[in-house]
Amino acid sequence: MSGHPWPLFDLKLRTPRLELRLPTDDDLLELMRVARDGVVEEGRTFFAVPWHELPSPAFERQFLLHWWASRGSWSPTYWNLGLAVVADGQPIGVQDVMGRNFAVRKTVVTASWLGRAYQGRGYGTEMRAAVLALAFDGLGAEVAESGFFEGNAQSARVSAKLGYVDNGDEVWAVGGERVVEHRLRMARDSWRRDLVPVAIEGLEPCLKLFGVGDPDPTEWATF
Repeated sequence: MSGHPWPLFDLKLRTPRLELRLPTDDDLLELMRVARDGVVEEGRTFFAVPWHELPSPAFERQFLLHWWASRGSWSPTYWNLGLAVVADGQPIGVQDVMGRNFAVRKTVVTASWLGRAYQGRGYGTEMRAAVLALAFDGLGAEVAESGFFEGNAQSARVSAKLGYVDNGDEVWAVGGERVVEHRLRMARDSWRRDLVPVAIEGLEPCLKLFGVGDPDPTEWATF
């Protein structure tokens, strides 16, 4: 067998300034420190689960457990690809792309965060464009969905630039408070693919892990 036994570690998405890759444990420690330094202004709510507000050491432990659980729960019918966003060799944030019964639904959902020190530089557009290229060009998705909480103007601008349209609102209870999330949707033919050039490396060995094609028993075992 050539390449990594978990081929997602060989998958790389590159934009003019960023590399997106599956994080190693060393990357997770760097991302944990970036997140601990802050991802939103104090008192703002941009996540359904306010994980960034936990005190130490609960924050650090839950951060790592979340990533390890995500790795261990992967299946071709239920997956969450969490990618470290790396600029100049430094992990600066996370870009997620998720699929549920992707082989049938052809739909992905994205979510992301950036350390506050790296916001306002256009990185959010590049990292989202990278996973949209993976979804639409690499995996054959037909629809991408996303959303942003009330007041998250940066996320709203990124979505508008890339071609998303309104898909209704969802109301969350976060810390006992009512918070509105604006849901968004984009069909393949609405994607502004020329906005950010994206190169994808190492995808072919990963395709069946995403539910693109049927893995045989030598590739995927269910116990």
